[in-house]
Amino acid sequence: MLLRACVFAVLSAVAVWSQVDTNATQANANPQDQARMLTPPPVNGEAYPTVPAAETRSNYLNAGLIFSAAYSDNVLGGITPNPVSDLSYSIWPTLALDETTPRLHSVLTYSPGFTFYQSTSARNEADHNVAIDVQYRLSPHVTASLRDSFQKSSNVFNQPDRLSTGAVYGSPQTPTAAVIVPMADRLTNAANAELTYQFSATGMVGADGTFTNLHYPNPSQVPGLYDSSSRGGSAFYSHRLSRKHYVGVLYQYSHILSYSVGAQSEVQTHTISGFYTIYLKPNLSLSLSGGPQYSDTTQGLLPALRSWAPAATASLGWQGRHTTFAASYSRIVTGGGGLIGAFHSNSANASARWQIARTWNVGLAGNYAIYKTLTPFFFLANPGGHTVSGTVSIQHQISEHFNAELGYTRLHQTFNGISVISANPDTNREYISISYQFTKPLGR
Repeated sequence: MLLRACVFAVLSAVAVWSQVDTNATQANANPQDQARMLTPPPVNGEAYPTVPAAETRSNYLNAGLIFSAAYSDNVLGGITPNPVSDLSYSIWPTLALDETTPRLHSVLTYSPGFTFYQSTSARNEADHNVAIDVQYRLSPHVTASLRDSFQKSSNVFNQPDRLSTGAVYGSPQTPTAAVIVPMADRLTNAANAELTYQFSATGMVGADGTFTNLHYPNPSQVPGLYDSSSRGGSAFYSHRLSRKHYVGVLYQYSHILSYSVGAQSEVQTHTISGFYTIYLKPNLSLSLSGGPQYSDTTQGLLPALRSWAPAATASLGWQGRHTTFAASYSRIVTGGGGLIGAFHSNSANASARWQIARTWNVGLAGNYAIYKTLTPFFFLANPGGHTVSGTVSIQHQISEHFNAELGYTRLHQTFNGISVISANPDTNREYISISYQFTKPLGR
């Protein structure tokens, strides 16, 4: 799947220097850097930073090992009429490579995982998490980027970095999984390729292509849910009014396919929106975007459902020396994520991290999403529902190489007719982990 995404990226052409890196150095940049425009959050395809500036580093090789123990009160979801609780133990080898040159910034991370359950040993699992982010400046005015992430897991909560699942974006995102199944085999892949061109001191254009895929290898674990895939693209024009103010227009297209044995639906959307971003400080931005969205939804021989609806997004991101905070809200028509048909989606996300002392960090992440069907007469269509989730964690650096983390996650979902969660809609999970990390600087 990763190879497929890379080929897709080459054919699509790829995005701009990280907003975080540019923002953080803008105040001390040379005149050439000051002339370079930023790519505002509504069009850059990146998540807001989750690491405070004091902890941000580049040009390094990182290797480590994470051991985690967790207790969950709902490890089987709706497979049983009553919730089943269990203890689990996980081991996560980790590897990360960050290389930075004047024209290239590449980040590769890989973390396989092995989890063992005390009672429900049939759910023992081996996981894989791979991510690549390459940003290359083809010329002083043209930048390309490729991002791809692949995940194989049977536990949506079992991640090396729990807060990373609450990533906040400045643009609407097609949900990889609208319905969160606590325990089920799952394969996901998301790729993005972008190319930007700054043709004047105040003007920039760009285009990108995206691909996502959600696959449940064992359908018996997820009754009521379906595989899905999406592909799409966008083009934008951005104008810099001043050092702090950016405006522009964005066109987005998406094609979302949901399918299972005996049922399939397609959702196509076209969105034209204007956006405005203000950089209140080099590391603090506020973005607004909105416009009309046209959707065309089909299923088999049924008449197509076509409609217009307003689409809107608002986001805020701040990366301080010892604190990060990001929040977003979006209203769009979408599909996929395990559901058949098209849905009005309203979602809000927030994440924060504070370095409260030299060796102590506190993190928070939360999500709320509500889905209402546009296609109630489609075969196997679901009326929709809502999801509320949150994670809080505290981290302590024991020594130069050892860290400890304690955290709690709460999930509540309401989706009538989806048996995998309707019987047991709530999940509570507590975890503790000890990690060893070794970092070697590169090129020094």
